[in-house]
Amino acid sequence: MTRARTAERGGNARVSAVVVDDSQFMRTVIVDILEEAGIDVLETASDGETGIEAVLDADPDVVTMDLKMPGVDGLEAVDRIMAERPTPVLVLSAHAADGAELTFEAMEKGAVDFFEKPSGEVSIGLKQQQEALVSTVRSVANADVSATEAAAQHARGGTAGGASTAETTSRGTEVPDHPTLVIGSSTGGPTVVEGVLSELPIEADFRVLVVQHMPEGFTERFAKRLDDASDYTVREAADGDRIGGGDALVARGDSHLEVSGYGGGRLRVSLTDDDPVNNVRPAVDVTLRTAAERIDGPLSVAILTGMGADGADGVRAVSAVGGAVIAQDEATSAVFGMPQRAIETGAVDDVCPRDELVAGIVDATTEQQ
Repeated sequence: MTRARTAERGGNARVSAVVVDDSQFMRTVIVDILEEAGIDVLETASDGETGIEAVLDADPDVVTMDLKMPGVDGLEAVDRIMAERPTPVLVLSAHAADGAELTFEAMEKGAVDFFEKPSGEVSIGLKQQQEALVSTVRSVANADVSATEAAAQHARGGTAGGASTAETTSRGTEVPDHPTLVIGSSTGGPTVVEGVLSELPIEADFRVLVVQHMPEGFTERFAKRLDDASDYTVREAADGDRIGGGDALVARGDSHLEVSGYGGGRLRVSLTDDDPVNNVRPAVDVTLRTAAERIDGPLSVAILTGMGADGADGVRAVSAVGGAVIAQDEATSAVFGMPQRAIETGAVDDVCPRDELVAGIVDATTEQQ
């Protein structure tokens, strides 16, 4: 049975966890950090099989999951947990290329989010990131795992998918020239973003900017996955990049993505290391604010699942210049924070379930003619 959505946890509200990692040292460090923050660690496990048993026995709010373990690894453990006792899973991942790929595979199997394992001296690195780790654990504990499973099923080509590209374009609508789409997402977002890019009609000729809260070292691999899944040409953004129709850029982890120029249907971007906005970098608000300032063609925004309020100020700016704003609905969002805050601004034109996002984007862009 899938656990029902819990009330949003914040502050010092109690959260329970199971910690799965084959390193006793890492387990000890993680447990110390979580328990110091008031998170109840019910059980620990050194491999996937024991981790699955711990989840079935303890029924925690959240699981932290290592991926590379002997015997039953983290990928199989996530898959079986989602089949036997669906529970929000936070992957603890190395940022190396193979670690990044395994992380995205775990999210396809139903993991909600991931947290980058520090390099170098583990205890020092992780202690320095204590506040971020605790915040992420609480965020994932609050996730609606049934929505995450639906997104994962769609990414695997299952029955939870939405309208195909052919279905979307068969409506006979004609998107205006030189449209731009900005996608903003956080917790639970990667599989949803992948679904949107895989369905977005290439005939619409969008210039696409993706701002997904994700650390440096993962966004390049994320862009490659999107490129493989989509008819659009997708790459990680570099400072000074220019794109035209049919191109997409993914904001690089730990850098804000600004629209620095626009003309002739092509836009130019800049990367900055300015202070985090809404406690994140890249921030959706930064990209949306600069897009609203500089793009004079059709501009559409999709705010997807994620914790927090990033994007809310930006959608106001986009709406003020006549752009269109779409938000993912609560039922299909793993975490309804970002879409809800955007909706509360009054700037959102349409609220769509996961399987209608692309149709909503195309329709909203068409209406800007």
